[in-house]
Amino acid sequence: MASFGYQISQEQYTPRHLLQLAKQAEAAGFDEMASSDHLFPWSNAQGQSGFTWSWLGSALEATSLPCGVVTCPYERYHPVIIAQAVATLCQMYPGRFWPSFGSGEFLNEHITGNHWPEKAARNRKLAESVSIMKRLWAGERFTHRGEFITAEDVRLYTLPDEPPVAIAAAITARTAAEVAEWADGLYTVWKPHNKLDDVIDAFRNNGGEGKPIYLKVDLSCAPTREEAVELAFEQWQTNVGTSAVHGELRTPEQFESASQFIGKREVAESLRISQDPEEHVELLKKDLSLGFDKIILHNVGLNQEYFFDFYGKHVLPKLR
Repeated sequence: MASFGYQISQEQYTPRHLLQLAKQAEAAGFDEMASSDHLFPWSNAQGQSGFTWSWLGSALEATSLPCGVVTCPYERYHPVIIAQAVATLCQMYPGRFWPSFGSGEFLNEHITGNHWPEKAARNRKLAESVSIMKRLWAGERFTHRGEFITAEDVRLYTLPDEPPVAIAAAITARTAAEVAEWADGLYTVWKPHNKLDDVIDAFRNNGGEGKPIYLKVDLSCAPTREEAVELAFEQWQTNVGTSAVHGELRTPEQFESASQFIGKREVAESLRISQDPEEHVELLKKDLSLGFDKIILHNVGLNQEYFFDFYGKHVLPKLR
């Protein structure tokens, strides 16, 4: 049976508040949670961005839920350090932590002042980073000097009983095809099913057959559709657009400028918006028909208590 998770949006809430939301998600019947990992939010209206790796240990201790994270393991980090962080959490909480690795956004990675490479090079840098992490999780001691990354005489002394998984985060079919060989699974975001099919097929046809696939669904729910649209617009206007553009923007202000002409209609078309729980149930059933093993649900508005009641009482029970 597929599991349903709650999105921990580090960009929208303080870490203390997010710990409380994680507990509420568990009480509402969610099976797990997944966190973002940002240095900057996408807009000043969102207004937060706590350090995910500090928060994750507290959340895993405060709940019994499994937890994932989407992170870029290079540039502002070094893959050896991310490998150590992942191994430590997996040793402390066996079977409950799954990292997902993506090629990053300039928004978070520009702080080093280094050249920001084009997407194809970032995908190669990601693959190289994951190969380093997997060798460390296998207990190797080695020196690596590759196309992008240098790791001098490295080894992890603290390892979990089982090597961590390395899920790939990919939005486009092209990236899904490129990551399929090294990935232990795919984590993608919702889009119309004809386009989502292309992403899944690209992953499965290039080395991902038989591996798990996860989906993140951005949504908004409220007593009325108009209210749900308004809540989404207030928080998620800057997130409407293509990954090709978003990956190159440097600051929240640039995201705000790039999205200034995006109206409520465009926001409503880019998210799953409905005041009807039955519609949410039916749409999620259609998502499940594509073969997803996990679906992570992100209510983008600032009405999380309403969302927990809405999904906990009227949606999740009908999907079990």
